[in-house]
Formats: sequence, structure tokens, C-alpha cells
Amino acid sequence: MNVFDEKRTELERHEFMMGVERGRLAVALDLLTDSLILVGQHGVYCASSRNPAKPALDLQAVLAGMEGAKTLIQSVMEELRAQREAASASGSTPGPAQA
Repeated sequence: MNVFDEKRTELERHEFMMGVERGRLAVALDLLTDSLILVGQHGVYCASSRNPAKPALDLQAVLAGMEGAKTLIQSVMEELRAQREAASASGSTPGPAQA
């Protein structure tokens, strides 16, 4: 089963509210957030031997990568929103040029 089947309800809701691109990015962001929570909980039990207050180094790398991915997704969502607002403010919709 793929993510489109597993998250069908969430995808439909977010795509309806935000459009296809932003809706899918929102669901991806939710998945990343849920994964970050699980990895963070795992980090409590897999502490670094050098610094017990921090997760193991491999978990730190995973967390950093996931946080970076979230930041990138958020920036794309913001860019799409800004483009949509600019298009609606100018009174035109993106599309082929008319002669």
C-alpha cells in the first residue's frame, strides 16, 4: 500500500482546502512531524554515550535531516502561497499568454 492509499482522507481534505500542490506538501509535513516525534521518543532511550543528555549521533543526524526537510517543505508552501496571492492581486491567473 502506498502513501496515496494510506493517507487518502488527509490528502483529499488538504488538497481541497489548499490545492493539490500545497495539500500534498501539508500532508508530507504532517508525516515528517509524526516521524520526528517518534524518533525523538526513541532518542530518549538511545542516549549518546558521550553526552547522555543528547540522543545517539545517528539519531541526531536523522533528526537534523528531517528538520531540514520540514524547513524546505515549509518554504515551498510559502512560495506557492505568495505566487497565488500575487496572481490574484494582479487579477490574472497563470496560464498561456493570449494574443
